[in-house]
Amino acid sequence: MGGEFWMLLELGMNSGANSSRFRAVCRMVMRSEDGRELRSFMFEEEAPGQEVRAVERKLLLETLASRLPSGAISFSSRVRKIEKQGMDETLLELDNGNKVLAKIVIGCDGVRSPIAKWMGFAEPNYVGHCAFRGLALYPEGQPFKQKVNYIYGRGLRAGYVPVSTTKVYWFICFNRPTPGQKITDPALLKKEAIMLVSNWPRELLDVIHKTPDDVVIKTPLVDRWLWPGLGPPASTDNVVVVGDAWHPMTPNLGQGACCALEDAIVLSRKLAGAIKNGPESIDKALRDYSLERWTRIFPLTIRANLVGVLLQWDNLAVCAFRNNVMIPKLVRLGPFLEHTNFECELLEPVASV
Repeated sequence: MGGEFWMLLELGMNSGANSSRFRAVCRMVMRSEDGRELRSFMFEEEAPGQEVRAVERKLLLETLASRLPSGAISFSSRVRKIEKQGMDETLLELDNGNKVLAKIVIGCDGVRSPIAKWMGFAEPNYVGHCAFRGLALYPEGQPFKQKVNYIYGRGLRAGYVPVSTTKVYWFICFNRPTPGQKITDPALLKKEAIMLVSNWPRELLDVIHKTPDDVVIKTPLVDRWLWPGLGPPASTDNVVVVGDAWHPMTPNLGQGACCALEDAIVLSRKLAGAIKNGPESIDKALRDYSLERWTRIFPLTIRANLVGVLLQWDNLAVCAFRNNVMIPKLVRLGPFLEHTNFECELLEPVASV
């Protein structure tokens, strides 16, 4: 997330403590399910100037929240109902019974966003595969070097990467025609994940075994293709959506949260001046945000989907070609990471709170 880490710095998170907590990743190793190394390279050699960092989601949210005044965030406050109040205001009713009257509503409430639904967006589309994710804990220190480990099978792939000195993030992505029945028992989820890769490299299994049951999650992968003219705009009546609420995409490019950060920077920049100039300026700012961001996130959503289709091959001959020809000899990282080279205009500096 090279460009996105730069944006964290622009948000004022460039202290030495924060920079060191967002761990730099230097190398990628790709292997087949039997443990055979297909390719290994340093990011700096493959894509000079490209910076890759592994960021734990919890730490990212804490870092962002630390820049807000105390009490600015109300947790466990999902939107139950939304309705317009007159010409310029919107009333939000929350699950905890509170009501909020707002002049501008920014819906960044995830894939199943009630705000996006209220605006007329269709449910995201299931893409044909699911993912397990987890965070392994090594209280005495994890043993892995700072590298991304990727393993390819037939219709099945997995990966893991250290995100701190004591934590290792991992995932398993697998084909499934339908999402299947929802499992709520975390021990069963972990057991299902282990069964999928029971004969895979021992390191991967060790990472999964070191993961507490209650942090293993399973999600169907979905996206929403924002074809021009075929869906609602990103903003209406001073209500606007960002991130997964607007453009959920599959994780195959690692750009979902990164694009949400980009949305936040672009929207903040456009609203900063417009708020001073009244409702018409705000409406124009929201429309400008929608147009500017659409040109980036629409092709990225499609590209992420197509990459997922290619990575989830299950044909024996095609997988053999992938492992013996495509990965070792044809794929180069530089062009593949070109989409991460995104830079925003600078925000006005804000005082620490």
